[in-house]
Amino acid sequence: MSERKVLNKYYPPDFDPSKIPKLKLPKDRQYVVRLMAPFNMRCKTCGEYIYKGKKFNARKETVQNEAYLGLPIFRFYIKCTRCLAEITFKTDPENTDYSMEHGATRNFQAEKLLEEEEKRVQKEREDEERNNPMKVLENRTKDSKLEMEVLENLQELKDLNQRQARVDFEAMLLQHRLSQEQRRQQQEEEDECKTAALLEEARQHHRLLEDSDSEDEAPPSRPRAAARPNPTAILDEALKAKRKAEAMGRRAQLAGLVVPKKVKVEVNGGSEQVQMPSAGAPESRKAASLAPQNPRASSLSQLGAYGDSEDSDS
Repeated sequence: MSERKVLNKYYPPDFDPSKIPKLKLPKDRQYVVRLMAPFNMRCKTCGEYIYKGKKFNARKETVQNEAYLGLPIFRFYIKCTRCLAEITFKTDPENTDYSMEHGATRNFQAEKLLEEEEKRVQKEREDEERNNPMKVLENRTKDSKLEMEVLENLQELKDLNQRQARVDFEAMLLQHRLSQEQRRQQQEEEDECKTAALLEEARQHHRLLEDSDSEDEAPPSRPRAAARPNPTAILDEALKAKRKAEAMGRRAQLAGLVVPKKVKVEVNGGSEQVQMPSAGAPESRKAASLAPQNPRASSLSQLGAYGDSEDSDS
């Protein structure tokens, strides 16, 4: 099987390349290429601005009878984006740039023209100095004179500015010193205020520490215990009342068993018997108090009767 992609072609033995007809194309024929605007330009017809980098479908051709060091020069045709006017520019291999031909004006070209003029003058001067040594001396003399004039003008401008300004350097230095002293005083005052504040804070902290230490050293005061109610107080009161009632009952029983003692009292040479109540029975005491008493009876006899009643109760 043969190869799919054949690299070697078959040439017959009687092949003659001179017999192949050549394609004759015109030398000024044009090609359609895609390019970007090489610089900013403005259309002369409508005034539309075309910025650098805008893409166009341009026609390209070789400029006839123009070359630079054997390099061909190409011309490009584009159309304005607004009025469709034709704009042409071509390559400039001498300056490695593009040159506007017609249909528009190049923007920001003044600086480029100035640089080109300076280069042209400098080149002419170098050519003159290379062939004429006296021209070199003249150019150096002119340069020195021009430099002296520039220095003189600069000095005059400095003197004029000093006269108009009227700056007192002594006053300016004095003001600078005063401002430095004020700044130093202000800094010292701020430092003193900060130091005083820190000292006061340290004192307060120390005072708080001392107060806390004194509180820790003092014995804690025990709170007084609240009076707790005695749950057996009611029982004690009931027991006391019961005992008192029993004692009163016993006294009442014993009161019936006591026999009052008769006391002989002599009244006007006669004798009368008076029954004295016992001290234990309240009824007998009441009866004795209600019984008629002889005012003539002596106090000594009454005292003896009272003592006998107490003995009987015991």
